[in-house]
Amino acid sequence: MQHRAYQPVLPCGNKYLQQKWDITCYKEHRRKVKSAQPMVNTTSPQAYGHLHVKMKKLKLEEERLSVIQRDNDMLLGKMSYIMRTTGRIDNRNDYEYKSLSREKRQQELLRVTKENQVILERISHCGSRYSVERWREDWRRTEKYMERIAHYPRRQSPACNRKIKAMSSRNKTKKNEGKEKDKEDKRACVPGSHQPNKGSERKEKTETEERESSSGAETYEDTREETEQTTEQGDAHKE
Repeated sequence: MQHRAYQPVLPCGNKYLQQKWDITCYKEHRRKVKSAQPMVNTTSPQAYGHLHVKMKKLKLEEERLSVIQRDNDMLLGKMSYIMRTTGRIDNRNDYEYKSLSREKRQQELLRVTKENQVILERISHCGSRYSVERWREDWRRTEKYMERIAHYPRRQSPACNRKIKAMSSRNKTKKNEGKEKDKEDKRACVPGSHQPNKGSERKEKTETEERESSSGAETYEDTREETEQTTEQGDAHKE
């Protein structure tokens, strides 16, 4: 009686048959939906055994371990033999080192030393192509020209200035000593005794001043000659 209450989508002559047909179509549709396959393959790729388990690597590792085990066994046997016996020493070596190219190297060394000696003789006996005396004469001539042309006196070297200052200080000390001696002599003079003559004192002072002036000129000339010698030595050293 249920088929009477069934309301089909389309008009039909028999509701009972139409209900059965619709139910069978729906079931077939559900079956197709359940058994439907996707258009894109989303499954995991196939796994290959030779990619995950590398037999060559395992074989090499096994061979390495076997070699290590063999070496360990050999070492253990040697150590056990040494412990059981007194052992032996095998570190003596009576071999003498012999070079195959010793004579060749000695000949090469002799050749090089001879060539160096020849070069040294040539350098030592070689004369200079420049005349030092001519350079000195030219320099002296230029110095004379400079002294004639210069408006102010030429500036001396620091060493010469130091020597002149030392000479002046010595002269001052000598003058001071002479003055002190004169004062002492005056104080030592007693009244009634022989007094020194003023004329003789003036003569002695003039003589001492002349000596100091002459010694200062001589020292100035000496210092000038020394400076010239030092400049000539520096030029020779540069040459």
